[in-house]
Amino acid sequence: MPRRLFKRYMPHPDRIKGNKSLRFLGSLIHDPNLWHLNRHSVSRAMAIGLFWAMIPMPLQMLAAAAVAVPARGNLPISVGLVWLTNPITMPAVFYCNYKIGAWLMGTPTMHMPENISLAWVGQMLQTHWQPLYLGSLALAIVLALVGYFGTNAYWRWWVRHNWRKRQEKRRQRDAQR
Repeated sequence: MPRRLFKRYMPHPDRIKGNKSLRFLGSLIHDPNLWHLNRHSVSRAMAIGLFWAMIPMPLQMLAAAAVAVPARGNLPISVGLVWLTNPITMPAVFYCNYKIGAWLMGTPTMHMPENISLAWVGQMLQTHWQPLYLGSLALAIVLALVGYFGTNAYWRWWVRHNWRKRQEKRRQRDAQR
């Protein structure tokens, strides 16, 4: 796996450990496994981050951090993935989740109005929260599984690929001697 790419964009562990919003985790945050970039911690982080990104709730990052710590997933990756549902992508993602939930429940769906207002969002959450959360939960589980197993498989492929490249270079170097 391209560790250099992850390391380039990840904040330093000491900077995150000193973050005031993560103090509730106490000494648990000092576990070095939360910061290592290995196949297991990154796969867990992908699953955790993708799961919580699909759940419509406030404080998704804290939920991802609270699950990543005991699961020993990479903390920055799991918290960062929650931002897949940011203020720009959130309406489309949660509307898709609602449509999937309505389909799973067999209920008719509500259509998106031309102008989305806060009143419309509030009314939709009051009357259509069951399909929204069912669809969100279903999609969260599917994405978490795909993220976990996909990352695990990709990491294995990457290591095997680099191993073969090194062996081939070694063979070429030995053949030239």
